[in-house]
Amino acid sequence: MSEQTQEQGTSTPRRVVVVGAGMAGVQTAVALREQGFTGTVTLIGAEPHQPYDRPPLSKAVLLGKAEAVAFDVDFEALGIELRLGREVLGVRPGAHRLDTAEGPVPYDVLVLATGAEPIRLPGAETVPGVHLLRTLDDAERLRPVLARQHDIVVVGAGWIGAEFATAAREAGCAVTVVEAADRPLAGALPAEVAAPMASWYADAGAALRTHARVARVEPGAVLLDDGSRLPAGAVVVGIGARPATAWLAGSGIALGAHREVVADERLHTSEPDVYAVGDCASFPSGRYGERLLVHHWDNALQGPRTVAANIVGEATDEPPAVYDPVPYFWSEQFGRFVQYAGHHASADTTLWRGDPSGPAWSVCWLRENRLVALLAVGRPRDLAQGRRLIEAGTPLDPTLLADSARPLKAATP
Repeated sequence: MSEQTQEQGTSTPRRVVVVGAGMAGVQTAVALREQGFTGTVTLIGAEPHQPYDRPPLSKAVLLGKAEAVAFDVDFEALGIELRLGREVLGVRPGAHRLDTAEGPVPYDVLVLATGAEPIRLPGAETVPGVHLLRTLDDAERLRPVLARQHDIVVVGAGWIGAEFATAAREAGCAVTVVEAADRPLAGALPAEVAAPMASWYADAGAALRTHARVARVEPGAVLLDDGSRLPAGAVVVGIGARPATAWLAGSGIALGAHREVVADERLHTSEPDVYAVGDCASFPSGRYGERLLVHHWDNALQGPRTVAANIVGEATDEPPAVYDPVPYFWSEQFGRFVQYAGHHASADTTLWRGDPSGPAWSVCWLRENRLVALLAVGRPRDLAQGRRLIEAGTPLDPTLLADSARPLKAATP
């Protein structure tokens, strides 16, 4: 499709503005070029850094094993305009204007890819030595803390808390993780699945305290509601994240129960010419029959291809591209590689493959004898085969599936 064709089309966008320079925003801009879009593409990011990947922040960057985490993208060669260190203030969809601290930015199509922001621990925002881990600057501030081998208290035993505790133990720090729930990963996995993971902390030399609520944080210590006082040269807060959408207040763009942008199956929002992708948006899943809000890297990688296809397709009368992925994520913690695919909420059967006290095991969730989700610890082949079985909706024999020596793909009736 030529530039001239785009300019002549009355409904064809010539200026795409992408807000958010993380994985979802960068991949949207790149996918537009890959799919033949020749109009203007502008990528706006709040941070001053060259756009970068986040997973290394909790591992290699923290431990000083990596400096360069920037995406390997030649933005200039692709004709993608970068505007970094720019704060977005709001959007006026009716006027097709994005408001920024440097002034309004006109657009024909706007893509919201602002991601998620960490939830802060109330009352601890101004206490010295309290850290979050979301940005490159966060990781850079934490790296010397690990190098000095401080006593560290991690608040929250979710994915990010476990990954940071892993890095801190590797750096030689004394680590205590406090979790308000009765187990790690309470918000992500059922109790019987998360329970075996509690022992991983002790195996790595980290203390895990469950049923532990923070009463307050003061310089050098964390006080729990049971009266315990934990010495803390540094405190790292990992109690979750929420969609970064506060700047959309008053825009008319519909938000959901978690303040995420409500997108349809095309990743289009409630307002014309506005799409949303990645951690800031939910979408309806035909596969699972419910709306999903996925805060993981793979979602930010896959969704942009759908957005780009629909933007380009507006000019070519192509049928709309539908986004209905099998969600996937991974975590490296305490010497284990943990992978998850699917969505287990609707499952009617849970099957184990292998001994959860051992180094390698999997959990399969079925609905009507079809795999809907799988968690694999140290069993990458289970994950790869399981993901394909979920996508295909293949009927499985539960008895064969529970045999951990049998490949998943061989568990068909």
